[in-house]
Amino acid sequence: MKISVFVFVSVTILFFSSNGSASLFSEEKIEWAKVPARVQHTIAAHLQGGKIEEIEKKSKKKTITVYEATITNPGGDKVEIKVEEDGTLVEFEDD
Repeated sequence: MKISVFVFVSVTILFFSSNGSASLFSEEKIEWAKVPARVQHTIAAHLQGGKIEEIEKKSKKKTITVYEATITNPGGDKVEIKVEEDGTLVEFEDD
């Protein structure tokens, strides 16, 4: 009897903790017009003649927001740029 109660409690805790952590993160594709001006400026400064393929807005715990732009440069290579909401460059990564 004690083992089945322990298993039930353990499974319940795992279920709610996994559902809770999923809500800590959100991700959505966003249009250029909806990207904050400071973020647009930073991305544009790093385009180097490339074309923006997509932009995603990623939030963690609704307090940290990072915009991630996927860019194809003139040579056809993919580049990812991650910029915080205030325009700070977080990461510039060549694939």
